[in-house]
Amino acid sequence: MNAGTAALGAGLERGRIELRQSLTSVQELWNVLFFPAVALAVMFLLRDGTVPGTGFSLGSQAIPGILGLSIVLSAMMGLAISLTMDREDGTLLRARATPHGMAGYVTGRLVARAGTAVAVQLLLLVPAALLFGGLRLGEASSWVTLAWVTALGLAAVLPLGVIAGALAGGPQALGVVMLPMMVLTAVSGVFYPISGFPGWLQGVAQGFPLYWLGLGLRSALLPDALAAAEIGESWRRLETAGVLGLWAVAGVALAPVVLRRAARRESGSAVAARKEKALRRGV
Repeated sequence: MNAGTAALGAGLERGRIELRQSLTSVQELWNVLFFPAVALAVMFLLRDGTVPGTGFSLGSQAIPGILGLSIVLSAMMGLAISLTMDREDGTLLRARATPHGMAGYVTGRLVARAGTAVAVQLLLLVPAALLFGGLRLGEASSWVTLAWVTALGLAAVLPLGVIAGALAGGPQALGVVMLPMMVLTAVSGVFYPISGFPGWLQGVAQGFPLYWLGLGLRSALLPDALAAAEIGESWRRLETAGVLGLWAVAGVALAPVVLRRAARRESGSAVAARKEKALRRGV
């Protein structure tokens, strides 16, 4: 076994261990489930509202979008936070100093965050199935679509998490990302059909993966009649695969470059300075 293969195997094992720790940690589960759970509660209160032009529950219509948001938060933002913390405590520096260490490190992080995102999605589907009607959870085709949309969505947003974590000056700096994320969530059809928004706003939302992730999940879980509430009155599955695929390709091409540059800037003195700064903040 060559060094590269060994590093990849070590990364997979590290990811498995981190995933197990995440799923058995009450604090970790609380962190990734809090916002989606709040969103589910809000939509349950609004379940008597209907999608314009239909008799379908607005709460049920929002479930796929909430699942898509949970993927973005637990995968992309979770990875970005982990990466910035690893820069702070010197983990990234140690990985860079080890032969093929960066490959193993990134593999482990990607496996852990992707696994957590899938687990969170399945955990959210349980109360969603009990509280909201009309979801197509008993059809094999729905699960097939759910699987490929989730996989493409993860491929699209995980590299963005690497980029955000590599560029951020520290964990606190990622708070700046949350404001535009909240705005994007509001206009991406997570809680209300995007076809009811002005045309220019629809164009902005369609430029980002969250909209397409939500649309793909809606095509998997909602009745086909609900496609009438979408842009073009269609689920646009081909376009969903194309846009998410483009984001994934662009992210895979850019993320390693950004991460390598961030790793090259790491040094023992830089890590020590950040630790000292953190200690001063805590005083």
